[in-house]
Amino acid sequence: MGLRNAKQYIDSLRDGREVYIHGERVKDITKHASLRKAIDHGAIDYELDQRPELRPLLVAKSPKTGNEIRRYFELPRTAEDLLRRQELIETTTRNGGSVVIFMKEIGTDALNALNMVCYDMDKKFGTRYSGRVADYRQYLEENDLSMSGAVTDVKGDRKLRPSQQEMPDYYLRVVDRRKEGVIVRGAKVHTTSAPITNELIVLPTRAMTESDKDYCVAFGIPVNTKGVKIISRPERGDLGGFDYPLSSRHVTLEAMTIFDDVFVPNERIFMDGEWGFAGALANCFATWHRFTGISYKYPFAELMIGAATLISDYNGVPHASHIQDRITELVIYAQSIKTFGRAAALECVMTENGVAYPNPLLCNIGKYIFAADYHTSMKALQEVAGGLVVTGPTEADCKNPATRGFIEKYLGGRKGADAINRLKVMKLIRDMGSTEGAGEWWVGTLHGEGSLQAQRLSIGREFDVKRCVDYVRTLLEIK
Repeated sequence: MGLRNAKQYIDSLRDGREVYIHGERVKDITKHASLRKAIDHGAIDYELDQRPELRPLLVAKSPKTGNEIRRYFELPRTAEDLLRRQELIETTTRNGGSVVIFMKEIGTDALNALNMVCYDMDKKFGTRYSGRVADYRQYLEENDLSMSGAVTDVKGDRKLRPSQQEMPDYYLRVVDRRKEGVIVRGAKVHTTSAPITNELIVLPTRAMTESDKDYCVAFGIPVNTKGVKIISRPERGDLGGFDYPLSSRHVTLEAMTIFDDVFVPNERIFMDGEWGFAGALANCFATWHRFTGISYKYPFAELMIGAATLISDYNGVPHASHIQDRITELVIYAQSIKTFGRAAALECVMTENGVAYPNPLLCNIGKYIFAADYHTSMKALQEVAGGLVVTGPTEADCKNPATRGFIEKYLGGRKGADAINRLKVMKLIRDMGSTEGAGEWWVGTLHGEGSLQAQRLSIGREFDVKRCVDYVRTLLEIK
């Protein structure tokens, strides 16, 4: 099929999928104001390759067919490939208003994890999952499809394992096996972009025991598959660009995705009952996805630095020591994210089947930093800007002849500063940290790619504490 354009991507969403938002079934999601906002943001992914200066980064050659494909589908084989993936995610995010586009990022995180873990399963059990994953990857890249990852189960009583739950469908499971495939039932939450992508890639969310084997399933299916029902997070479609410069145009959707006795054909099944590998697959995906998180968070941190510096100039205090201190804090935050991403690529782990795997320890530390320090960094930005961020007049006030003159007279800031432009920066900072969309972004930063506790557990697991203990024993001559 070749590379699609934005129109072809949007047209592909008119496929009869079952999507609900604000309590209603949406007949055509491309005509729904709230959903269309997210669709237009996602369409950026299908427009950037038209820019000659970006095309070499965004487009690669398929190693199998030689056709042009999105570089997202390129399986990293070297540290340089991982650095290029980092640059790819940064660049597309930066061109999406510093809001990650999420058309192929999560999906290829899942594909890369499947490539690694299915190789190990095939080696142990003689299964043929790796070939299925390779064929599926080729299908996705040749048709230039967008993907969502459906990983997090609703979990029910969290102290109980999947097979111990009072309601057996709190974790997605296989309820019937047939010659042609399986029937699955359950629900996944936090399925980013699910209402507006073409395919769903489903993975287990945790380690399992033998009694949980029916819950150990991974597969990929079209979003419009019969029995798939998506309840989208509510979004407003009536936000103006002046008062909401980010959330009026750039938004990623979250959803609850229900699998109501959904049939999955054999060729789309990548795990079925191999309970000993469920945790490995979940952890492997988490590492790939945290590498993605480090990559897309950096442009947003850049936006914070730029907004803080610009508003300090409009306020007339660009060189005040306390202002410079806050901006320096933002620089440290941004560069820490960037550095851990680069280090995770440069210190990658080479797998037996030739995949360059981002360093799990460094990915988890980088993700922990951007999540744990986000609130402090936003506080620094708000401290620099001042209270006008939330009390300033609206676009309507700026257009009203009865009030515009007073706004221009009293909100100018330093000598020569334009009051309207100053207010625009204030509105940007408000939209980054004080609106409804910003509140969702705050929570998403904390829990996206896994909670802080998930990173703590991974860091503790990955770091070689024994080496440090042995060093102290040697130093003190303790046998």
